[in-house]
Amino acid sequence: MSAFCGADMTAGEGLRWLWLAWYAASIVWDYKSWDVLSARHVGLARDTGALTALPIAYNTRAGVHLLAGRFTEAESMEAAAGSVTDIIGSSIAPYGALSLAAFRGREASVSQLGGTTIKDVELRGEGEGVSFVHWATAVLYNGLGRYQHALAAARQATSYPPSLWFGNWALAELIEAAARGGVPQRADGALKRLSEIARACGTDWVLGIEARSRALVSDGAAAESRYREAIERLDRAGLRVDLARAQLLYGEWLRRQRRRRDARAQLGSAYQAFDSFGAEAFAARARIELRATGGDAQERTVAARDPLTHRRR
Repeated sequence: MSAFCGADMTAGEGLRWLWLAWYAASIVWDYKSWDVLSARHVGLARDTGALTALPIAYNTRAGVHLLAGRFTEAESMEAAAGSVTDIIGSSIAPYGALSLAAFRGREASVSQLGGTTIKDVELRGEGEGVSFVHWATAVLYNGLGRYQHALAAARQATSYPPSLWFGNWALAELIEAAARGGVPQRADGALKRLSEIARACGTDWVLGIEARSRALVSDGAAAESRYREAIERLDRAGLRVDLARAQLLYGEWLRRQRRRRDARAQLGSAYQAFDSFGAEAFAARARIELRATGGDAQERTVAARDPLTHRRR
């Protein structure tokens, strides 16, 4: 990835190999490289008129924007992917649309898109696509606080081969669902696997996710230390959605420790972030917790939260 991020490439080389470079970046949890390489891929495909490359490039770029909390930009990339797909008749899975629906908490959309996508990717033998649908479903149900459903989806995502990308991302969903669903012992295998990945990759992103996940199955000072580590690492990595999720989990933990004032600070930050993104289910979860501490959560209007929703760029 260092070579691809820094090397001069011909257009032909870029179109042939950039998808593999950003794919590798996502697998090893290198958000910065994923951001750089996916942006380069979109720009190159646009400039050269490589229509067959554009849907893949747009969809992965949507994912990069989404995890940074830029839902409007993600929606723009998803719409562009859909437009090109319609023109060329491509059958690529709607990765961007399904991811957005999951993080926004749109159960009906996830169910519809997920069902159609599963059929399509199974017909083409795309195991990664199957893992993706189950990962998105797990995200949806963790946001909605329906942890048994999230656990079932995450277990499917982590068990379907090959699970290099979304199957690994789903480990964190499995751990959260198991811990919050009252069956923390079911997180043991996933936490061990996630820890091995974190040690191998060593980025703030994956180490922050590991710390957040380990905090969920820890108690006392150990749990608090790991929540704080997760927040510090994810903030540094620029992963605003994962950062807000860490603040939400930490705030929930603090409230259960009867530290209401400390809980309000974390839950308030989480709520404001989710509300600004348009992550409606996670925002509702944070709002309920915040009000339980005596805090106030004022929802912004749709226009203020997402001014470009009806004017895609």
